[in-house]
Amino acid sequence: MSKRTSFFALSLVALMLMSMIVLSSVSIFAQDATPVPTATPIVADIGSGGTHISFWNGLTGSDGVTLNEMLAQFAAENPDISVTVEMIAWATLYQKLQTAFVAGTQPDVFLLHASEVPQYASYGVLRDLGDQYTSGGGWLPDDDLSSTTMSGMMWDGVIYGIPLDNHGRGLWINTAMFDAAGISTDPSTVPTTYEGWVDLFQRLTLDVNGNNAQSPDFDPENVVQWGFTVGEWPNVNFMAALAQNGGSFLSEDGTTITVNSEAGIAALQQLVDLVYTYHVSPPAAGFDTWQGFGAGMVAILPTGTWYRNQSLLQTDIPSMAWPNFQFGAQPATWFGAHTFMIPATTEGAQLDAVQRMIQWVSENQVTWASSGQVPARLSAQAALDPEVYPSNILLGGTFSAYGIQDPQTTVTQELLTLLDVGLQEALNGIKPADQALNDAAVLMQEALDRQ
Repeated sequence: MSKRTSFFALSLVALMLMSMIVLSSVSIFAQDATPVPTATPIVADIGSGGTHISFWNGLTGSDGVTLNEMLAQFAAENPDISVTVEMIAWATLYQKLQTAFVAGTQPDVFLLHASEVPQYASYGVLRDLGDQYTSGGGWLPDDDLSSTTMSGMMWDGVIYGIPLDNHGRGLWINTAMFDAAGISTDPSTVPTTYEGWVDLFQRLTLDVNGNNAQSPDFDPENVVQWGFTVGEWPNVNFMAALAQNGGSFLSEDGTTITVNSEAGIAALQQLVDLVYTYHVSPPAAGFDTWQGFGAGMVAILPTGTWYRNQSLLQTDIPSMAWPNFQFGAQPATWFGAHTFMIPATTEGAQLDAVQRMIQWVSENQVTWASSGQVPARLSAQAALDPEVYPSNILLGGTFSAYGIQDPQTTVTQELLTLLDVGLQEALNGIKPADQALNDAAVLMQEALDRQ
């Protein structure tokens, strides 16, 4: 083992131990909100070529099936290459990857989110991928990615990732419920103020007697149709509302947690009030938002691009995608990017095979759109058939226009875990919004200071 490799391994061990200590204290409070998956990996052996590569990712749903189908086509066109794909639940994948790097058993290539680029780049275990972009003499045009997407591939001025997609937030609406309430489903009619959204949610929230939430006879204890839900992934709902209200996750220099600013508290209070003041959403805990939408109990579901295929299965629920809510003065919506990363140890024939695989998948991102996600490459977005991919096109446009991503730090996952605890406390009536955010910010600042 070289001195450089030894240094990285020892550093990684130290960082892992520190993270385990911190997260063990967090899990006491967050275990119900963020359970650690224990499912075994889904393994697929693709192709029979003599050059074999290993590929880990967290795509355990229908998107993983789509990617494996693409890789089968890649292997058919590149018969000298075979791929073993391990699809591992995300929370487990993060832990397994760190352990594998320490043990020297890492895969030849893996797929994480852009927000994990700083963490793994800081360990010194990633290959510089600048030579894959045209600016470095490679095949991927830099200008075929939005500036926001491109920024997520970098850390300390070095490109460490190649994006597969932009996946992010929007809304799915039950068009039959809109029609029954006399509300237009045209995406161009979406409200642009919090008051306008509350009005919309109230008109779509019905009690057992058919009264909507604006009626003086409305019974909030017996709601049969919710106008909205706050329970799915509160972190990204909050981050959008935070930006919409003019707030930020971090200070400009990246050293101070700012989620508990005046704008942050206002943003969280807006979400809390939807539950406890306006009675247009159930509390976050104990309500399955997807199941509720599929059962005809929810009119507007805040969810992600990944809901496309689920909505196609719900043939009895007429639905369509809408842009994300706008509760503040400016629009904003969260999005991320599934990102290919290559360990610095991948070399020789395996490196060549990995690069060929990534290039092939990238150049076939129109096919990837069938997973529900938005292709990362702008040329692929432009090539989508609007009759087949209306949600990809609509939501993808919002990501390019006003999308925001997770903060870029080496402890992003820890920060988000701590934030989620505070949001759950507020959205379930355990703490007032300001106290929940202030308490979370203290722990988040401690984590940030340790990086």
